[in-house]
Amino acid sequence: MTETPTRVRLDAGLAMLPDGGSPLPMPEQELHRGELKIRRHRTSPRLIGLRRAYLFGGTALMTAAATVMMWRVLSPNGVSVLEACLLVLFVGLFGWIALAFASAVAGFLTAVFDRGYRLGIDPDEPLPQLHTRTALLMPTYNEDPRRLLAGLQAIYESVAATGQLANFDFYVLSDTRREDISHAEEQVFAELRETLDAHDHLFYRRRADNGGRKAGNIADWVRRFGGDYPQMLILDADSLMTGDTIVRLAAGMEHNPDVGIIQTLPVVVGGRTLFSRMQQFGGRVYGPVIARGVAWWHGAESNYWGHNAIIRTVAFAENAGLPALPGHEPFGGHVLSHDFVEAALMRRGGWAAHMVPYLKGSYEEGPPTLTDMMVRDRRWCQGNLQHGKIVGSRGLHWISRVHMLIGIGHYFTAPMWAMLMLIGIAIPLFQEGIDLNGVLHLSPSVYWRTQDETHVVRLFAVTMGVLLMPKILGYLATLLEPACRRGCGGAVRMFIAMLLETVLAALMAPVVMYVQSRGVAEVLAGKDSGWDAQQRDDGRVDWFALVKAYGGLSLFGAFMGVLAWAVSPALAAWMAPVVIGMMLSIPVVALTSSRGPGSWLRRLKLMDIPEERDPPDVLVRAAQLRREALSKPPLY
Repeated sequence: MTETPTRVRLDAGLAMLPDGGSPLPMPEQELHRGELKIRRHRTSPRLIGLRRAYLFGGTALMTAAATVMMWRVLSPNGVSVLEACLLVLFVGLFGWIALAFASAVAGFLTAVFDRGYRLGIDPDEPLPQLHTRTALLMPTYNEDPRRLLAGLQAIYESVAATGQLANFDFYVLSDTRREDISHAEEQVFAELRETLDAHDHLFYRRRADNGGRKAGNIADWVRRFGGDYPQMLILDADSLMTGDTIVRLAAGMEHNPDVGIIQTLPVVVGGRTLFSRMQQFGGRVYGPVIARGVAWWHGAESNYWGHNAIIRTVAFAENAGLPALPGHEPFGGHVLSHDFVEAALMRRGGWAAHMVPYLKGSYEEGPPTLTDMMVRDRRWCQGNLQHGKIVGSRGLHWISRVHMLIGIGHYFTAPMWAMLMLIGIAIPLFQEGIDLNGVLHLSPSVYWRTQDETHVVRLFAVTMGVLLMPKILGYLATLLEPACRRGCGGAVRMFIAMLLETVLAALMAPVVMYVQSRGVAEVLAGKDSGWDAQQRDDGRVDWFALVKAYGGLSLFGAFMGVLAWAVSPALAAWMAPVVIGMMLSIPVVALTSSRGPGSWLRRLKLMDIPEERDPPDVLVRAAQLRREALSKPPLY
């Protein structure tokens, strides 16, 4: 390891900070040197090796069985080059969904039969008494100050209600570049400090140099103040957490001195548009099973999602200093998806990372529209593809490498699905040939039926079952939780909502496939994603922006539909699900981006979640404060 040269970082504007501060060295790590200090961690679950053997062995066996089924479909008349390409794509994509299936099955069984708690964090026990100090860090970049600090005030008051406020300090770490917003930040923060009489617990600073983005922001705080706090809890600008949960996380760190990260499962809340309500319903019904599954096989090598997690400050300082990657952006420069890398380096240094999906009281907001989600997803795409330069680093635990490979693979599945679809259409066309002067009655379905109709139908049914099973298991697990079932509207409404969410997701799938494929192509072509503030508000549909963003996709879908019809009406029918999704991309995105349909579903009690029907105090307080903020004159 090499120590980063000392560099003075001056605060911009008005800084409200504690006296002194205890600097903590945070050296940059060397990726090509290092060794794994502890192979099996003390906190690793029993039989963790068998768990992982089940997951990866089961995935391999399922994929092998599906490959044999596909081979039986393709091989009777010999395998052409296109059919071989299709087989390779099928194997990769089926393995991908089989991995999710196997993990979800483990998560379902854990949710139903295993009620054990990890790290001694038991939400049913009385609140533990803390003995150490924790800093809550809220990084911000060009966010609405009133909205941001309304959430922070709700968290502060919830922590105060536990009676253990003396153990916590709160820092707003600003990277804001717009002067009008930065002046508003200072004003609103100073007012909040006075309102709460929190001069000893509430602090603010804005960096003059925002190098390294969010990771650099956190590292700057660690190097200046980290020595005063054994733990730091990282929040996003849209994060909300209850004081009860925060205290239990801090106690979990106190009781497990060799644990470096404890990650919660944030519940998506606050959805008002149809899209955001889809996201929060899916996250609430399917999310716990998926999260329990990954926590089951992650063990002490869990991942870190960059927020709503508590981190041991010394462990972070010693192991998580990120170097700039060699080369130019998008693959070089600052690490964008820094959280994966920080968790991997901390595990290399001997610190465990755990997820506690059963611990409630952790919340976040989702993107209000598909467009906003895809803008954020573009940054994640670049960040995850950057991991191609990191996954081979020396000394990483093999599960840490798996996390990075899964992140990389996620973005390559979109172009793979597109290629699979196109090759599946091209094979029968090349087999039969195209006579534009004649009448051609051709459909890929005819070709596949001629191969072996029984095998084709069976393969399709197996693939769809594996693909949809995580949702079904999430639904069943929610049915078995009476309070959660009632909070989601009951069994019938929840089933209707699941069907509606699945249909809408299928309509948006071609859009997501197109945008993610374009994002991968842009990164590979050397285009940087930039750094913009996230959109938090919702309900406004900009038709010009929609036409600009999705007009080309709509025209391409119409062109493909006309071309398919010219070749064969049956071919057009085969391609209809994808073509319709492309052609309707503008109205579908507009519909799901509006509050009207979301409010209508809310009145019908569809896509409800328990946090809407019986919201915890921190959510009620945050919503109240944000409404009050909207009633005030604008600051800029």
